[in-house]
Amino acid sequence: MARYAHILSTGRYIPERTITNEDLNVSLGVNVGDWLVENVGIRERHVMADDQTTSDMVVHAARQALNRASLAPADLDLIIVATDTPDYISPATASVVQAKLGARNAGTFDINCACAGWVTGLDMAARYVITDPDIDCILVAGGYGMTKFVDWTDKYTCTLFADGAGVAIVSAADQPGYLAGALAAEGSYHDAMGIYTGGTFRPATRETVGQTGKPRVEFVRKFPATFNSDNWPPLIRKVVRKAGLQLDDISFFLFTQLNLRTIEYVMQNLGQPMSKTHTVMDKWGYIGSACIPAALDDALESGTGPRAGDAVVFCATGGGMAMAATVWRWK
Repeated sequence: MARYAHILSTGRYIPERTITNEDLNVSLGVNVGDWLVENVGIRERHVMADDQTTSDMVVHAARQALNRASLAPADLDLIIVATDTPDYISPATASVVQAKLGARNAGTFDINCACAGWVTGLDMAARYVITDPDIDCILVAGGYGMTKFVDWTDKYTCTLFADGAGVAIVSAADQPGYLAGALAAEGSYHDAMGIYTGGTFRPATRETVGQTGKPRVEFVRKFPATFNSDNWPPLIRKVVRKAGLQLDDISFFLFTQLNLRTIEYVMQNLGQPMSKTHTVMDKWGYIGSACIPAALDDALESGTGPRAGDAVVFCATGGGMAMAATVWRWK
């Protein structure tokens, strides 16, 4: 009997503390808010508490998704955490999530292709469910705690990054849910933007962490401002063809939630109305690997998300530059 994979439920966690553009205007001493609204669509962002970790946020979101699916933590066969802000360099944050959830039957691993991680993890989860009869239920989480690595005097980073978690539970199904996936990358930009201190390239020492006393996210060199605008349309066309569909067959598109203007351009390029997508950067800022599952959960909660039978595309880019896209039939 053929095995299929579908998205059973979703969940999200957004921290309580809010920092508005006006707050940053005051703290930075310059007006950054007008530029942010005009160019990327961000009005405010949420920041996790000092004593919170990435795993804490993931666990909050996971419990919500489990409750919605009427599942217990013990029902999970695998936990995949997509993050580039892990609790530790090692071991995997997925193991921390397993312990905090009490998901004693689940295998665990992290994936780090930065902000493309959740869509990549979703693709991997579908393939596990389809090919392994011992795996029926997988938690795919995106966790983002980037404000722990932000220099709050750097207007180029503190204005964008925020914290949060989003998850989906992928489970076995009797009808096709997952239809196709595609991965791509432009590794020549691996040294353009990221957290470059703390690994073997630049171990964290007194000299490398500087006055902040911590590794920090930084833009080191420029990459094309049109990278996503140039690369998302062909990637989406490729994966939609792979699914045996046409662009007009897709009812819902979700993209990395970094730049509203990019999403507007890509939807126009694809010949699709903005009513077929959903954005959350205005209220949550940029939450990296958590942004697509959190936006999906928000769309479903607001009634603007996919409905039974709809074809859905997820498309993401992360530092590196890693890219991923998947196509699903919503159940």
